Amino acid sequence: MKFDTPATTNPIDQMKVVGHPADRVDGPRKVTGTATYAYEQHEAAPNAVYGYVIGAAIAKGTIEAIDTRAASRAPGVLAVISADNAGKLDKGEFYAARALAGPDVDHYHQAVAIVVAQTFEQARSAAQLVRVHYQRGNGVFDLAAAKDGAPPPKPGPYSPPAETSVGDFEGAFARAAVKLDAHFTTPDQSHAMMEPHATIAVWKGKKLTLWTSVQQVNWGVRDLAKTLGIAKEDVRIVTPYIGGGFGGKGTILSDAVLAAVAARKVRRPVKVTLQRALMFNNVTHRPATIQRVRIGASRDGKIDAIGHESWSGNIEGGRPEAATAATRLLYAGPHRMTRLRLAHLDLPEGSAMRAPGEAPGMMALEIAMDEMAEKLGHDPVAFRILNDTQVDPEDPKRPFSTRQLVKCLETGAKQFGWSERNARPGSRRDGRWLVGIGMASAIRGAPVTKSAARVRLDHRGIVTVETDMTDIGTGSYTIIAQTAAEMMGVGIDKVRVSLGDSHFPESAGSGGQWGAASSTAGVYAACVKLREAVAKQLELDPATAEFAGGLVRAGNRSVPLTHAARWRDLVGEDVMEYGDLAKRYAIQTFGAHFVEVGVDAATGEIRVRRMLAVCSAGRIINPKTARSQVIGGMTMGIGAALMEELVVDKRVGFFVNHDLAGYEVPVHADVPHLDAIFLDETDPTIAPLKAKGVGELGISGVAAAIANAVYNATGVRVREYPVTLDKLLGGLPPVA
Repeated sequence: MKFDTPATTNPIDQMKVVGHPADRVDGPRKVTGTATYAYEQHEAAPNAVYGYVIGAAIAKGTIEAIDTRAASRAPGVLAVISADNAGKLDKGEFYAARALAGPDVDHYHQAVAIVVAQTFEQARSAAQLVRVHYQRGNGVFDLAAAKDGAPPPKPGPYSPPAETSVGDFEGAFARAAVKLDAHFTTPDQSHAMMEPHATIAVWKGKKLTLWTSVQQVNWGVRDLAKTLGIAKEDVRIVTPYIGGGFGGKGTILSDAVLAAVAARKVRRPVKVTLQRALMFNNVTHRPATIQRVRIGASRDGKIDAIGHESWSGNIEGGRPEAATAATRLLYAGPHRMTRLRLAHLDLPEGSAMRAPGEAPGMMALEIAMDEMAEKLGHDPVAFRILNDTQVDPEDPKRPFSTRQLVKCLETGAKQFGWSERNARPGSRRDGRWLVGIGMASAIRGAPVTKSAARVRLDHRGIVTVETDMTDIGTGSYTIIAQTAAEMMGVGIDKVRVSLGDSHFPESAGSGGQWGAASSTAGVYAACVKLREAVAKQLELDPATAEFAGGLVRAGNRSVPLTHAARWRDLVGEDVMEYGDLAKRYAIQTFGAHFVEVGVDAATGEIRVRRMLAVCSAGRIINPKTARSQVIGGMTMGIGAALMEELVVDKRVGFFVNHDLAGYEVPVHADVPHLDAIFLDETDPTIAPLKAKGVGELGISGVAAAIANAVYNATGVRVREYPVTLDKLLGGLPPVA
């Protein structure tokens, strides 16, 4: 099915199930522990053995020798596998190609070997007996030192252009009456998801099945087949439940590759999980950035020139952090420029993490907008509204599919009590606390991608949906069930959803904020096919048939849905595609974040007191799960603003704080009152449900809103994240 703007007769507009805050259909399984993750699929391989991964002790160099003799003789050990005996692995330009070092070491804790034993404890013990001899090389680990002369990145499918230019930015900036030229830094950050990277691998002849934790099943099949040099048809990936990913499980990583290699070697099912202390350096992370934002405006506040440059670093073949993405679309201005530069660093690979591009880019842009508003003497909210645009600023012929940024800003300001904010920094106190209020706009791309599904109706009236879409904690099971229930005219209790199996029709997968709109569109398309089959079986006109309350009505006839499948199951399968939709419309979600903080006047301790997000993201399929996604993003924004930082040892090249004791993330005590408001909106251009994604909008802009609130509280402007008390102490006002 190819999608175009639907008429109001679109059956999804019945809105009997879609749009309602349904409980998660997988909730009972989650809270009872029966929604098992990859490593817990014990019935899949009851005779599995265990692999323990050994990470490189250097960040750059070569492996001269690996002494495995003592480990091989240890109790229970079946094999010690390294590049010497693993078999040929493809060395393409993607993460899986670097799953096993040898002879070259590309980064610290890159896997150099895996020990396979009868029990996990035996494998772990034997791993301590492996002796690896290295020749240390010279690596580059400091982005600030490597940025000068860094080239533009190569074009990539998920990156913006390395450079964009509209008008005469340099000339307009030089002529501007009011100017800002500021530099910002964001650190390396870790996904730190709940479930570690884990896999069970089973070979049957030339067929390989993985129970693994991966967000994009189709990418995982593609990359594993290429890495192992086998046909895609011989790879099956099963991943029904995922304990968080945030982009870090986009495709297969070292656990999957090494489990597959080990299982082939020992001819037994093998279970591999990456120990938490290994994950921080072994797998991907959000890369650090150095950013320069320049804004020039007339004295009345109209932006005339806006420029954004960003430097990030990555390993050979890695992609840049696309921090200029939001600046290209968020505000008007006739003279514009963005530049990305990518330095070579010998650190672990930098890749997608929740709202890649927008999240770190807006950490700079939205502070710059606040600073510019202050220079102009404008209210920060009013300044943003003044510079709104309803068309793509780089391509005025391309309108936004929908854009309610102004309404988000106005609604948030009213609900949060923005009018009570004192614009003079450091002027409001509550006992020992300096109190400040800050805000930021939010934008995040909302693409839709090709997605397929299969829907089955049986004689009991049960509708079963099958698609390889994944649920990383976002609520995919529930919104897919709601879509099928709406389309087939049954209650959500009559729908069964099966996800995360590459034997099912190929979906969009989870990532890029495209999952909700794309996967439900595929289910919609399959349900249209099933409705046609039902109408035909019941000898009704499919063009006029109505499905509601478990009945199918057409003309004067009303027939129970179950009658259509009395003799055999009926099946509908289809795929939703979009043609050149993205070229005709700028498809984005918008929002506004408002934050109140308290800063201890003596110690500089920062406490977030309350937060509000106002979101415009098309039809909200399930307000309950959507709210959960947004407040989750807001919580991650607290971490990005105040605590999260992978500290690089620039002498030897690794992330020092590679565990959850040293890498701090927000906990319950750090999270204040959070609220989220969704504007009433449908986007008729984007998909049959007129919905968009929302999970990454929740983090975009949050860190800057917090930093702006800290400035309002203290008068100290911090442009280097995270905003920690040591960066405030020297500038705090005298203690009263």
